[in-house]
Amino acid sequence: MRSFKTLRTATLTALFVAVPFAGAYAASTFSGPSVTALIDQVQGVEKGITDAMQVNKIKPAEAHRLHMRAAHISQVAERTAAAGHGRIPATQYQQLLHQLDDLSQTLRVDTGSAFLMGNGGDGGYYPNGYGPNHPNG
Repeated sequence: MRSFKTLRTATLTALFVAVPFAGAYAASTFSGPSVTALIDQVQGVEKGITDAMQVNKIKPAEAHRLHMRAAHISQVAERTAAAGHGRIPATQYQQLLHQLDDLSQTLRVDTGSAFLMGNGGDGGYYPNGYGPNHPNG
């Protein structure tokens, strides 16, 4: 009887210890729709690069450089998901999103559609609101 009680206690203890770790591991990965959404976002940026080149907002060499960065992000995401049975660890997922955001911001800067700054009197590209030829600039 005593060994049954010890076994039951050991089993319950192991279960209580393992469950939080299993939940933490599951919460620290992204899979399925999240991975697909990341790949779709990369494809959206790729389309933006192509569109910008077609309307002469960026040169073909710049478009090629940006496409290579997008392809790298996509390849890393696909490789990581394949190695992780469709899952990407949260840290790596966040890094990929950050890289994609940087790429998207680079595209906006290169096409002249980056976030505006200042009061808008200079087109918004100078933090103090004055252009380079303004006396207060």
